[in-house]
Amino acid sequence: MTGSREQVDGDVKERTKDETREPPLYNVLLLNDDYSTMDFVIQVLEVVFKKSPAEAHRVMMHVHLNGRGLAGVYPWEIAETKVHTVASMARDAGYPLRATTEEA
Repeated sequence: MTGSREQVDGDVKERTKDETREPPLYNVLLLNDDYSTMDFVIQVLEVVFKKSPAEAHRVMMHVHLNGRGLAGVYPWEIAETKVHTVASMARDAGYPLRATTEEA
């Protein structure tokens, strides 16, 4: 919020201007590897990124064929949480699946 003050007959009059800005967004990308199963990647997309089974399959195939694929677009804190959640799920399942962020 920004403001300025103006003196009017001994009284202070404040003008305020509300500015709301959307937070910057970040892409969360899944990275292909040779060990994580397709079923596990689909599970991650459904659980972490709330994708439908059809959308999860489409994204998984894109990752498989192109080396990386967009899982979602989020503000920074949410994007980082998703990346850490993917790493935790992969580690617990014994897979090297990784996710990363980049500016949208």
